[in-house]
Formats: sequence, C-alpha cells, structure tokens
Amino acid sequence: MAASLNAAAMPAVGSANAFTQVRNATTLLDYAGVRFLIDPMFAERGAYPGFPGSAMSHLRNPLVPLPVSIADLAAADAVIVTHTHLDHWDEAAQKMLPKAMPIFVQNMDDATTIRGQGFTDVRILTANSRFKGVQLSRTGGHHGSGELVRAVPILDPVMGVLFRHVAHKSVYIVGDTVWNSEVAQAIATYRREVIVINAGYAQLIDLGPILMGPQGVLSVHRAAPAAQLIATHMEAINHCVLSRADLAAFAKKEGFAQRLLIPADGERVPI
Repeated sequence: MAASLNAAAMPAVGSANAFTQVRNATTLLDYAGVRFLIDPMFAERGAYPGFPGSAMSHLRNPLVPLPVSIADLAAADAVIVTHTHLDHWDEAAQKMLPKAMPIFVQNMDDATTIRGQGFTDVRILTANSRFKGVQLSRTGGHHGSGELVRAVPILDPVMGVLFRHVAHKSVYIVGDTVWNSEVAQAIATYRREVIVINAGYAQLIDLGPILMGPQGVLSVHRAAPAAQLIATHMEAINHCVLSRADLAAFAKKEGFAQRLLIPADGERVPI
C-alpha cells in the first residue's frame, strides 16, 4: 500500500497518474493531467441512519470520518456520479461542491435530479464522451442479481466508467455491480490495464449481495489476469460485510495478491 495521504498535502495534478481512496466509493483519479472526483459522499461520520433491510443496519453511516479535506476534493476538475444513491451522492456533497462543477451522470433521470439541485453543467456519459483530452465511456452493470433487482428495483440502474488516453494506461471503474455478463463484456471489449472494483460485498437481508465480494473479484482477475486490480467501497457503510484483511487473505490464498491493491482510506497509489 502507498503511504497515508495527509489532507494538507494533496499533490497537485501533474503527469503522474494516481488513484486516491478517499472513503467508501468516494475516490480521486488523477489521469492524464485531469483530476476526477468519483461518487462524492461528504457527510460527517454517523450522519445518516443505516440502510434499512441491510446487514448491520443498526450502524449509522458513514462508519468512518472523511480523511481528506472537502476543499481538496471540491478542487477536482470534474465529478462522476455513477448513480444517485446516498452513499455515492449525498446532501453534504450537493451543498459543498461548486454549482458550476462539470458533473457526468449515467442517464437523463440522474441529470434531471442533479440539475434540480442547482448544478449547471451536468453531462450524460455515452460510449464516446470526452473531457480535457480524456475519453470517457459508460459501461453497464447491475446492483445485484436479476432476481434481487426485480425485488428491489430502486437498486438499478448503475454504471461503470472507462477512462482512456493514447498515452496512458486505461482505467476501468466497475461501479456498484455484482459480477455479471455486462462486466465481463466490458473487460472483453476494452483495453483493461487498471480495474477498480467496488468490493465491499454489501448485503441485503434475505436477498443477497449487491456488490462484488471475494468471488467476484476473483472473476475479474480471471477475466483480466494481467490487469492491476484496486478494491474500493469497503469498511465505510453499514451493509459492506467484507473487510480489507479478509479480501487480502482470500487473494493470497487464490494466488493473485500481487495483482490486487486494497488501499486504506486516505491512501494514494500510483497507476
């Protein structure tokens, strides 16, 4: 793992590509000289009740404090909101981000919601979007099995995002999805050198997982054995039951630990 990130010493965007694990699915991607803030959740520790009907719902979210200053996060060049669930786009972020910030979303429904919150530069991601020289492509996924999503339809839709530039490694943010044919298709279709996986194995009681867990991460590795994997969306929201230590132990047992980074909150890793 990389050294801990000091909130007062956030590196300036430069030529070095890096991934910063902030908290939960909130991350920073420095890529091709552009800083992207992904799925901002800015609330103080314990600000929201646990998600009803989910594992450990008696715990209040987020479980841990934000390790990076909001001023540093709000200085990003653009925001990507993969979907508008509370743990990816919360009221605190809506209040604290500049209203003119470019924000990329998955569809017109989310665009309408975020425009209604006062943001003036909301863009719908396509397969061929561009921002400051970076190609952005929307990818698919499902926030649970088909049966689970039919039972709880508010889980979907969700998206992933592929970042590409001719001079840099590709980065695939898988998003809030279980392993399925859409993720497999994205890996098969695109150059996939760095893959960021929401790996907290979040659970709904009696319904099952809505995020990848150990087997899902292993499936991604088997589909792209040369890719550098990075695990995120862990140990910060009540229903995420997979610990970093358990995922690391699983990867070691299955022989792919050298291909998996599991950064702590506040860690910055070069990519």
